[in-house]
Amino acid sequence: METGNSQDQMADLMRAHEEKLLDRWCELVLAGAKGRAPADDVRRELAELYGLVVRVMAGADEPADGQLKAALAELSRSRARTGFTPSETATEVFSLKDAVYEVVADSAEMVAEYLKFARLVDDLGLRTFETYVATREQVIAEQAEAMLELSTPVVRLWDGIIAVPLVGTLDSARTQLVMEKMLDALVATRSEHAVIDITGVPTVDTEVAQHLLKTVMAARLLGAQCTLCGIRPQIAHTIVSLGIEFGDITTKATLADALAHALHDAGLKVGPA
Repeated sequence: METGNSQDQMADLMRAHEEKLLDRWCELVLAGAKGRAPADDVRRELAELYGLVVRVMAGADEPADGQLKAALAELSRSRARTGFTPSETATEVFSLKDAVYEVVADSAEMVAEYLKFARLVDDLGLRTFETYVATREQVIAEQAEAMLELSTPVVRLWDGIIAVPLVGTLDSARTQLVMEKMLDALVATRSEHAVIDITGVPTVDTEVAQHLLKTVMAARLLGAQCTLCGIRPQIAHTIVSLGIEFGDITTKATLADALAHALHDAGLKVGPA
């Protein structure tokens, strides 16, 4: 970043009017935030950025540039997680130019210095885009993983019997998670029977059938039997039309039928009290 006597003058001006400029910057940022960020947190973040910008303008120390980039990255991550858009995040940084311009507007000798300062702030604002995008992608990935976990529960129905109710489309990644969670539950609960309920699966094609077969085979390697239930009439028609074979996998119409079958295999029977 460019340094020199002109930037020293801008740094001196910003030090001399620090409270006024910082107050105005906070005012502009809070107006755009519309209550989504606490005023105290905004003041603290901007005060840190302001001090680092002044240090960079003065060219007093080399670490200031790296520290400023780190502070901007943290600001971008914070805004991405609280729902700000990348434009709103960059505008927070750009608004420092507005605050400074109000001070130097009547000073003709500071025009050139202000233009150099404005280019610096523009560069800082653009840096927030890069960090924001990377952080947003990470947040989306974390949310997708959390949703995947929530949509793949393993339920203990009875001693030795667990159920895996599936909702939504099955793909390779999700099938892998289903298999891992079901196998872990079989070992942890010492269950010998697993009920796979596909009532919430919208379609069953050849790929989905292969995923289900792999899951059943993995359970058998642990000595557990699986019952597939929840096959709706339209899905049954599709399975027959595609010529999909489930082999010797036991299938039942409902979860209740599957549970009754699992209890029967376990030598148990449920009757009226």
